[in-house]
This record gives sequence, C-alpha cells and structure tokens, in this order.
Amino acid sequence: MRRQIYRLAPALAIIVLTTACMTPPGDTVASQRQSVHNMRRDALTKLYMIRPGTKAIIRRAAGYGVFSNVNINLLLVSAGAGWGIVRDNRTGKATYMKMGSAGIGIGLGVKDFRGIFVFTTRRAMRQFVEHGWNASAQADAAAKTGKQGGALAGAIDVAPGIKLYQITEHGLALQATIQGTKFWKDDELN
Repeated sequence: MRRQIYRLAPALAIIVLTTACMTPPGDTVASQRQSVHNMRRDALTKLYMIRPGTKAIIRRAAGYGVFSNVNINLLLVSAGAGWGIVRDNRTGKATYMKMGSAGIGIGLGVKDFRGIFVFTTRRAMRQFVEHGWNASAQADAAAKTGKQGGALAGAIDVAPGIKLYQITEHGLALQATIQGTKFWKDDELN
C-alpha cells in the first residue's frame, strides 16, 4: 500500500499544482478579467522588446491570443494549466479561454511561460475560439531563473494559419514529453 502511494505521489502533486493555475488571479469576474488583460499587456510588451517586428505582424494579423501557462514535469508524468485571451483585430472582440495539458515522458521541472498565438487567417482564429485546439508532441529545454537566461525562439507554425511565440518567464525545465494540450472558452469569464 505504501509503495503504491509513493508511485502516485508525483501525479497527485502535479494535479494539485496545475489545478491552482487554471484560473486567473482575482476574487471576482471583473478582477479575473483584469488579471488576464494585465498578463496580455505584459507578455506583449516583453515580446515587442525582444522582437520589435512582431508588433506590426500582430497588428496586421486577423487576431492573436496570449496565454499564461505553468507546466510541471515530475519524473514520468507532466501536466500544465493556464488561461488567456484571444482578440479579433477586426472587431476588437475578446474571448477569454482556458487551457490544460497532460502527458507522459521523462523530465523534472516547472516552466512558467507565455504563449502568443498569431492567427494569420480569420478561419484559423474562428476555429481556435469556437472549437478549441489540440496540440500534441512536445520536446523542449528551457532554463531561466530570476532575471538570468531566457528563451524565445522565432515564431513556429503550429497549424495552418497559426504561429506561436513562446516566452519563458522563469523556472527550469528539461523535458521530452508526448503531451496533449487543449484550449477552450472560459464560460465564467465570457
């Protein structure tokens, strides 16, 4: 019995830690929305400082999404959770969303990052917002503690009409996982 508990401990720890990351900070819907907008502003400011040309790319795009995600990898189990917002550049409409991920693979660490999706077509943005989006297969290495280090690659194509920039906030992760990530509308904030 004790041996089984020790085997399940990493998975239980991941579930508890990532569940806490699923909702934006705040006690009310209004304060949670404000937290999402603050995160978006901060992430875009960092992206524009690191890659100044992205400001024009995002302005010309059909829309964009900015997500805060915490991913935890403990031995053979990994999980992540987060939240964000998608903005339609033509209408100005904002859609609040959640995200979650789970997987298996060898690794150890915690990675707090911002994902900035650029939708080059209206169809890709509509599909992402209305039907969610699934991603799988992840392999990455990122290291940053405090103000040291950092990681930002150029945009990668993650699906037709969708490019992704990823900014690592802080943490240390070395992982190779097969992981599924799902995005969906946040019913409480919309």
